Amino acid sequence: MESGQAIGIFDSGVGGLSVWREVAHLLPAAPLHYLADQRHMPYGTRPFDEIRHFAEEITRFLLGQGARLIVIACNTISAVALHHLRAQFPATSFVGMEPALKPAVERTRSGVVGVIATPVTIEGPLMASLMARYGDGVRVFGQACPGLAEAVEAGQLENVGTRQLLQGFLQPMLAQGIDQLALGCTHYPFLRPLIEQVVGPAVAVIDPAAAVARQTARLFASPQATQLPAHRFYTSGDIDAFGPVLARLLPAETVEMAQIGGVTWRAGRLGLE
Repeated sequence: MESGQAIGIFDSGVGGLSVWREVAHLLPAAPLHYLADQRHMPYGTRPFDEIRHFAEEITRFLLGQGARLIVIACNTISAVALHHLRAQFPATSFVGMEPALKPAVERTRSGVVGVIATPVTIEGPLMASLMARYGDGVRVFGQACPGLAEAVEAGQLENVGTRQLLQGFLQPMLAQGIDQLALGCTHYPFLRPLIEQVVGPAVAVIDPAAAVARQTARLFASPQATQLPAHRFYTSGDIDAFGPVLARLLPAETVEMAQIGGVTWRAGRLGLE
């Protein structure tokens, strides 16, 4: 692979793999380099300056590994660090995430929509901006969901504890009559079957990952599919546990053919193990 021909995708954990799936579907010939900063997961309660520092170092690492476009597959990081990264790396294209409030507002019939996300996303400036742009004339219920992303990291996608968490977060907004639910964290699509069981068929669940993939495809001129791309997956966490999680969330053939490796934080800088 020539330098600068890959797409870098990162998240605090494995939630961004929901975005990875959509990008891989639209750009099957593009090498995708995914980094999960599991050492510092969750990001949702960290200071903003710390999140920006982590995001800057991860971006620098992915560019050094051959990425020429960066997808921030995390609503929290996008809300806190996207503008900072664009200023620090002006020659690099970035694609960020935001809760799918716009389509939720466009599709609602009841005039009541819900958003679930991490505390930083719900309480941060991006959500306030989205509310100002799209929230006029509708009621929007935002719910911070501490513990949900961690459940996905632990592979607890269908257990009783995760269902109880979801019921506690979703029942209040269901009682208010929502008919649209926007997922504001990339971990949550892996819980979509459980979420849909809790909210029932009258509530549409909206995942922004496909829209992010379409924007990525517009910005990235994919090479011709002459052979299967060389995907890479990195974690700053437990490398022995990382492979089984990938195998649970992605197609087996993808994981079998991918390069899986570890990265290490040393004195605030990120590098290969």
